[in-house]
Amino acid sequence: MRVDFVAVGDAATEIYGGAAPAHAKRKIAAGLLAIFLGWLGIHKFYLGYTRPGIILLLCGTIGWITFGILPFIVSIIGLIEGIIYLTKPDDQFDQEYVVQQKSWF
Repeated sequence: MRVDFVAVGDAATEIYGGAAPAHAKRKIAAGLLAIFLGWLGIHKFYLGYTRPGIILLLCGTIGWITFGILPFIVSIIGLIEGIIYLTKPDDQFDQEYVVQQKSWF
């Protein structure tokens, strides 16, 4: 939580409490989506990576033809990506996933 204030002399006259910055909420949402719904590629769609999201979605849904091996692998990838998203510093996450021009990778 961020706290800001207006100082007059040695005293704080107005104190503002704020929620977490928007980029921090985006990072947490992307991490949780990757951990819980990574096998569907929802986190990729959330971050704006449509083609990888479609690939993960197809592997997760149609992949059951392979007796669950492909969806299991994709879910492990989603878990790992979720952990990576949540452990990255906010500025590095913003630079790599928010500011960077989206490519099909």
